[in-house]
Amino acid sequence: MKSNPVDDATLALLLEVAGTPKPGNVDRHRDLDDLRFEAFLGGAVGAREGLELAADGVTGIGRAFERGVAGMAERAGTNTQFGCLLLLVPLLRATVAGGVDDGLSREAADRAARATTVDDAVAFYRAFEHVDVAVADPPADAADLDVRRGSDAAPALRERGTTLRDVMALSADPADAGGSEDADRVPDRNAREWVEGFPRTFRAAEWIRSDEGPLTDRAARAYLGLLAAEPDTLVAANHGPETAREASERAAAVLGGADGNPDALVGLDGIDAAAVHGADLDDAEGLATAFVDEGINPGTTADLTCAALYVALRQGAESEGAP
Repeated sequence: MKSNPVDDATLALLLEVAGTPKPGNVDRHRDLDDLRFEAFLGGAVGAREGLELAADGVTGIGRAFERGVAGMAERAGTNTQFGCLLLLVPLLRATVAGGVDDGLSREAADRAARATTVDDAVAFYRAFEHVDVAVADPPADAADLDVRRGSDAAPALRERGTTLRDVMALSADPADAGGSEDADRVPDRNAREWVEGFPRTFRAAEWIRSDEGPLTDRAARAYLGLLAAEPDTLVAANHGPETAREASERAAAVLGGADGNPDALVGLDGIDAAAVHGADLDDAEGLATAFVDEGINPGTTADLTCAALYVALRQGAESEGAP
């Protein structure tokens, strides 16, 4: 019998934080100064109402997301999984699209994103009133759409006719305040999932599904592959693009494969499954300690790993080789 998609989404949230090591992020062996492992467990439990709304096939995606964030914040007391929920909600909706459980695919996820409305965008903005979220400044010609305005941005959203996917497209576009593209800027990877059809999520899900061993170990290896492929948005926001790219190079150094360590920053197509499956988690433990000491927190990569775990679970991934 096929598992419940809400159960799988909740399990993905739990497996993501339990995956160890995920350099720079909370896992079952290490906390951060302002975030603890058990807060993520509480956040996963608290988010369930929003996940259920996403899976009902009726409630707006924005409303489902806002309720998930509110429940997460209430139970965890802080922002633990905002980005994870931003990816899980449309994936859940895609899973039940058309009333058919297991309609999950990249095409279905893209359709779910494209079907969002202005009301979804307004609800998405309300979610920022529940927790603090690190975000970049909006383009100069969209200052009235700054997500930090919360509900105050609703009139501008309605006047512009801006849907939730439109909001994601603004975040995904690496244009600077002057309107020109800044080649050095690291784009918002989560927003790019929304507008590109979730390529990172589904590629990492393939890595997890074709790997062996406990799902927590597979998640840790997939995380390293994602980080090696592209610089992390949160690291770039907090420390600058150069530090984000250096973090990717350090992650690539612990990957494996027949040809040795792959190059970093080569995109998803440049990291093959063998390199991910060959990641040395013992070496990654050292990298995890170093990243925590340096305050490097690739949180966006953790979000993508969570989404990939959900897809892998829906595709039948099961833990193997656990004690």
